[in-house]
Amino acid sequence: MIGKIALASLKHRRTSVLLTLISIVISVSLLLGVEFIRGQVKQSFTRTVSGVDLIVGAPTGNLNLLLYSVFHMGNATNGISWEQVDKLKQNKLVDWVIPVSLGDSHQGYRVVGTDNRYFSHYQYGDKQSIQFAKGGPFTTKRSAVVGSQVAEALDYQVGDEIVIAHGLGNVSFKQHDDHPFRVSGILSPTGTPIDKAVHVTLQGVEMMHENARRGTSRSMRIQKPEPEAALSAEEPEHAHHEDKHEAAQLTQVTAIFVGLTSRAAALQLQYQLNQNNEEPVLAILPGMALSQLWQLMGGIEKLLLGISVLILVASLIGLITMLLASMRERRHEIAVLRAMGAGPVAILWLVQTEALLLALGACLIALGLDSLLFVGLKDFLSTKFGLFITGNLLTVNSGVIIICVLAATWLCSFVPALAAYRQALHAGLSQR
Repeated sequence: MIGKIALASLKHRRTSVLLTLISIVISVSLLLGVEFIRGQVKQSFTRTVSGVDLIVGAPTGNLNLLLYSVFHMGNATNGISWEQVDKLKQNKLVDWVIPVSLGDSHQGYRVVGTDNRYFSHYQYGDKQSIQFAKGGPFTTKRSAVVGSQVAEALDYQVGDEIVIAHGLGNVSFKQHDDHPFRVSGILSPTGTPIDKAVHVTLQGVEMMHENARRGTSRSMRIQKPEPEAALSAEEPEHAHHEDKHEAAQLTQVTAIFVGLTSRAAALQLQYQLNQNNEEPVLAILPGMALSQLWQLMGGIEKLLLGISVLILVASLIGLITMLLASMRERRHEIAVLRAMGAGPVAILWLVQTEALLLALGACLIALGLDSLLFVGLKDFLSTKFGLFITGNLLTVNSGVIIICVLAATWLCSFVPALAAYRQALHAGLSQR
């Protein structure tokens, strides 16, 4: 009975009720959206690299190794010998390895020396593989594969020639112009550091630095061009004789991404590598290192959540103001209800029911709007911001938020409800 009367009363004041409803919908949408995005951002961040069981590099801090190998931030303290790559290949626990060489740049973008195994095994997000928007993987020692943001910013197309610079600055005085690379492929957007990287062959990096050490000029190379051996674009591991050729050329790499035959063996191999006395190396579990890094950024999510709570509080204050403002207009309504036998407590519950109906309606509308919004923006968020939306908005956290909103509304509604109670009490006394 009280619910029907509350609905009729809300319809009678539809204009002010609608404005209040909109303000609560906006605040609850923000609160639910921020909480959902907070969880999704954490999951996406911790899956910047997925499918890689171990990252091996020179002894340094866990976060430092993670930052320069995955996020291409900072510098490696040292390299590790190519023998470590061969040893890992021969380990029975290892399924595949991806050697990576860092330290050069191209117009401010990081250069990653690697091989075609990188494009076959490296994954991100929810185990998503790297895809090519144009072209394909390395075909020669001087091939280059550029990320989507690099291609867009520098207007690169397949077949364009690029020159790598020594060092990591935006401006370099040492250009390896005697050893240009040619773009063989452009990667699809991933929303990860891959988009801002230029990938070249390990052999090409070694030859580039060898030419720089010998002081070979580009004019000499034009007079007597060096034939290039083709690389297999389909077989990332190459043939066995190519592995031997790599080992003869390459002396060291910056890091190694390792995939295991069984993820249960990760801790075992990590312990073996970290206890290696012949050549000290550091092996880290990328998932654990990413979680540690996220803990350093936890203040940002708390700040966003705090802002949303403040917006919700402001909306609830608006709800109280609306109900209080309507009390003077509802004197006649309250008098009629009292004449029909409704007691002061019933009037109190009527006002609280109106507030709860408004809040519940706003929560349901906000839940629906946020769900539609995230479904519609799913692809955009993944490609532009690396935010991979998984699951739906109907989570335990969302339920807790809605319950808290309703509880806060019920508590706040006591202010106008008490005012209605007193008004009803006075109306009853005056009738007598």
